[in-house]
Amino acid sequence: MPPLAIRAYTATTALGQGLQAQARALRERRSGLRRNDFAPLAPDQAPLDCWIGRVEGVEDAPLPDALSDWECRNNRLAWMSLQHDGVPEAIAAAVARHGAERVAVIVGTSTSSIGATEQAYASLQGDPPRFPDELARPILHTPHSLGAFVAAATGLRGPCATVATACSSSAKVFAQAARLIQAGLADAALVGGVDTLCGSVLFGFNSLQLVSTQPCKPFDANRVGLSLGEAGGFAVLERRDGDAARGLELRGYGESSDAHHMSTPHPEGLGARLAMADALARAGIGAQDVGYLNLHGTATPANDQVEALAVAALFPPGLHASSTKGWTGHTLGAAGIVESAIALLALERGELPGILNSVDPDPGNGPQIRFDNARQSIRYAMNNSFGFGGNNCSLVFARA
Repeated sequence: MPPLAIRAYTATTALGQGLQAQARALRERRSGLRRNDFAPLAPDQAPLDCWIGRVEGVEDAPLPDALSDWECRNNRLAWMSLQHDGVPEAIAAAVARHGAERVAVIVGTSTSSIGATEQAYASLQGDPPRFPDELARPILHTPHSLGAFVAAATGLRGPCATVATACSSSAKVFAQAARLIQAGLADAALVGGVDTLCGSVLFGFNSLQLVSTQPCKPFDANRVGLSLGEAGGFAVLERRDGDAARGLELRGYGESSDAHHMSTPHPEGLGARLAMADALARAGIGAQDVGYLNLHGTATPANDQVEALAVAALFPPGLHASSTKGWTGHTLGAAGIVESAIALLALERGELPGILNSVDPDPGNGPQIRFDNARQSIRYAMNNSFGFGGNNCSLVFARA
């Protein structure tokens, strides 16, 4: 595929706001996970016993008055995440070059603003019961709440879509943006993803018996489940016109669908291998060229075992591969953009994260999976994001 320049990128997670906060915590091996203090809406229900990656300050950061009709926790985090690392300036520059109608908005989310819907149902008033006025805004109660909000907040008027393919959502936005630009339907794109914690997320995953009562341990022999988190992140992509500002590019993407099970990956990692191989082929490189791979690595027994098999079948032993969910928690629909930002940081700085909390490597791990951080200058980095239903996406990034 023709490379796309990455003009700016950012992430906000439990580690803090912006890239510097992410890089510092990764370097210091300091986790953002904390014991769950996210209170359910039901007054007689105790918080779920688990650890979470919660973003500080969301409750204290209301939207600007001009965006008050979009008020909800998910959109607050989206607005907060948009403000960092030169993203507003890159959006403005793209609009100046191409016009707002030629800049697409493609964002990913798993649950969008369902937290606002929970709040609305918990606050029903009258007979017949109705949502309170401040929550009776139909756009908040649809999966497209995030995409519509980001378009309104930025003033971008190009194609606008919200991708909701579970935990691969904000990785797939890169692929969709690349296709739009290649088809001539846009000249640039703002891509990203946001997901916030709420009762549906916490208790929903717990009902699947996937949530650990301890901080998650990706690829550890004693792992028992995931730690949930929330996050937001964005990147500005643009057709490359002889330069590659910041020297970073999207070079390839690969997508597949297992169609194996609603919540369990294919036991031999077939879909994961197809997505990774497709991304490498589209980038025009071999598996031996990749210096860092950010794994999906949720710390559930099935996911890590299958991903380790797929990686070992495709990559040489010298690859440095790791899951960073011990730092941020599993941020669901935002995982793709957050972990792409971490892969891009590895490209820029040569700082390759390991795995937090894990001590005893699973016997099924290949030599590619590394628990310790490392320093190494690399040319290519990858990110894996695999979602329920076998929605798989792998991305290849490069230093130009």
